[in-house]
Amino acid sequence: MEISHTQYKHCDVVKVSGRVDSSTAPLLSEALTKITEAGRYRIVVDMSGLEFISSAGLRALISTQKTCKRYNRGEIALSSVPSNVAATLDLAGFTPLFKIFADATSAVGNF
Repeated sequence: MEISHTQYKHCDVVKVSGRVDSSTAPLLSEALTKITEAGRYRIVVDMSGLEFISSAGLRALISTQKTCKRYNRGEIALSSVPSNVAATLDLAGFTPLFKIFADATSAVGNF
C-alpha cells in the first residue's frame, strides 16, 4: 500500500493505492489522524489506485469521518472509487455515510 498526502488551502487529498488490509490499515489510520490532529478536517480520499479494502480499512475511514464531522468541522469525501470497493462500501452499509465523487477534482471542488 502507498499513501501520498497533498495539502491544499481548503482541504487535504490523501491518495491511497494498493491493498488496505489488517496489516496496512493502521498506516492509513495514522496518516488520517495526523491530518485531523493538525486541525484540518476536510479530507478527500482518492481511491483511484486502490485494489482492495478490508473491514479494518473501512474502520479507519469511519473513525476519521466521526472525528471530522464532530461539531460540524468537516468531512471525508471519497473520489475515484473502484467498483469492487464501491460494492464493499455498499455491502457494509457505508455508502450513505460518505460523499462519493467521480474524480478528485470534483471532490476538492466540493469544499
